[in-house]
Amino acid sequence: MKLSVVIPAYNEEGSIAETIEQIEHAFEKFKIEHEIFVVNDNSKDNTAKVLEELTKKFPSLRHETNRGPNGFGYAVRYGLERYSGDCVAIMMGDLSDSPYDLIRFYTTMIEGNYDCVFGSRFIKGGKTVDYPAMKKIINRMANFIIRMVMCINYNDTTNAFKLYKRHTIDGIKPFIAPHFNLTIELPLKAIIRGYTYTIVPNSWTNRKSGESKLKVREMGSRYFFILMYVFIEKYFSRGDFNKKW
Repeated sequence: MKLSVVIPAYNEEGSIAETIEQIEHAFEKFKIEHEIFVVNDNSKDNTAKVLEELTKKFPSLRHETNRGPNGFGYAVRYGLERYSGDCVAIMMGDLSDSPYDLIRFYTTMIEGNYDCVFGSRFIKGGKTVDYPAMKKIINRMANFIIRMVMCINYNDTTNAFKLYKRHTIDGIKPFIAPHFNLTIELPLKAIIRGYTYTIVPNSWTNRKSGESKLKVREMGSRYFFILMYVFIEKYFSRGDFNKKW
């Protein structure tokens, strides 16, 4: 089963090379058929030039520039329309996600024949390194609200690092979130539409270079909008969008 990795990248010239190299090193060790698809979200730095050089070294790497509209959600959606694998993971370009965690996601998906594998940094075996205190408080509050509203046990919905089979991605379209709120649209739709999933621990490490693109103050109402959108589907759509077994 070919694994695609979609990586949105905006001004990541300081970390994207090391990210790609670490993924390639891990995948080569475990002989996983894969592609890495980096979506350059119209970066203003040398991200595109760095990626061009990396493609000469790694045949499994390809990249395209999303000319617009731009934003995290748009960049991920661009990749989700163009990846070539049988399953697809979303990873960050800043070294915050571990490729060895992704390998565990992948083997778990195959062994359990799951439609999705979700990571959690806040269950036994999960960990965070240098997580900003205020950001962590907001994260836990947001995930608690999502759990209560949607009546689910998953405690890290806002974590973008997840793995989906191709038929799952096709089955939860169309996507509407243009920003970081896409991180909750994808898993919540998969859950309420009846796709099978499991949760495994993963780690998260704060970026070494560049700056985070997530602006918490700008995202509150957007997360709430997506939460209400999926809530309405769950309780009022009468199963019209559910997985067809």
